[in-house]
Amino acid sequence: MISIALFNNKGGVGKTTLAYHLAHMLQREGARVLAVDLDPQSNLTAAILDEQELEVLWGNDSELFAQNGHPVQRRLFTRAEDQRTLADAVRPILEGTGDIDPISPVTVTEGLWLLPGNLELSSFEDRLSSAWLSGYGGDPAAIRTTTAFHRIIDSAARAVGADLILIDVGPNLGAINRAALLAADAVLTPMAADLFSLKGLLNLGPTLREWRKTWQELVRPKISLEIPAPSAAMAPLGYVIMQPEMRLDRPVRAYQRWLTRIPWVYGTAVLGKEDWPEGDHSYEITTLRNYRSLMPLAHDARKPMFDLRTSDGALGSTQKYVQTCHQEFSALAQEVLRRAAALRHQRLTA
Repeated sequence: MISIALFNNKGGVGKTTLAYHLAHMLQREGARVLAVDLDPQSNLTAAILDEQELEVLWGNDSELFAQNGHPVQRRLFTRAEDQRTLADAVRPILEGTGDIDPISPVTVTEGLWLLPGNLELSSFEDRLSSAWLSGYGGDPAAIRTTTAFHRIIDSAARAVGADLILIDVGPNLGAINRAALLAADAVLTPMAADLFSLKGLLNLGPTLREWRKTWQELVRPKISLEIPAPSAAMAPLGYVIMQPEMRLDRPVRAYQRWLTRIPWVYGTAVLGKEDWPEGDHSYEITTLRNYRSLMPLAHDARKPMFDLRTSDGALGSTQKYVQTCHQEFSALAQEVLRRAAALRHQRLTA
């Protein structure tokens, strides 16, 4: 079982879109996949579940669906019926009443599950922030707080027999993301070829190395064997370039200028190398073209872009575009599985 966090502290690069489609395609390629929504914005959860299911999922603890005392209108037999979110799982810690309350993942389809997010997860940020410093001294309560996400994910993954865990996190370097990334064996970085994404890499690499070193050298040795703790490997798996929509005010030449800089910045900032050979693209997993024209159709049809049919409005040349989308995501999923297998082998033989 390998856990992969999709993370770039620069937002707007298509991270959640990538997580959604990659999770579905990995399942098509034969993997048993657990998708985890640890972004408090909960966009991955909203992409997978429809509005009626979200109403059921979030309705119990949200005034949004029960204003003025009116009862929540529930639809029977939804995937979200009797399900809880990651915010529910950490609520005992947040309220000081106990440890995590593990939750069962939502079955999306055969071989694909979701640990759903909730906007209320953002209230856990302050508790995680204070627990990080207290963990230096081996305080058990602080350790249980910091490892909460790891233990929730591990419990759910074992319950469904997941081969691969995809963790979607928000675009920042805050305490929630730190706890989420501690639970990751590897980090996959979606990015655009622009100044802001490269600046994000310059911040991302040193921060991940600092978190890893602090956890492995200062905190983990003091953790009791009674508390399952992550290794915080956070191994760089590589990056996926999300191609922008080419416009007249954004020449291809400008795009290429930033594109050529990515390998060196990734190698030096994320991998921590003093230098990086020119032309070495070994950590570039793929470049995904822009499928903006397919997104509205996919959203309306409540399905991945590569599953669109003529009945969904994918007519004529658009259907050929759907086929290209399927081919690109299939190739991406196969490469992610190959790299995950290599990482698993390396971990077993270390």
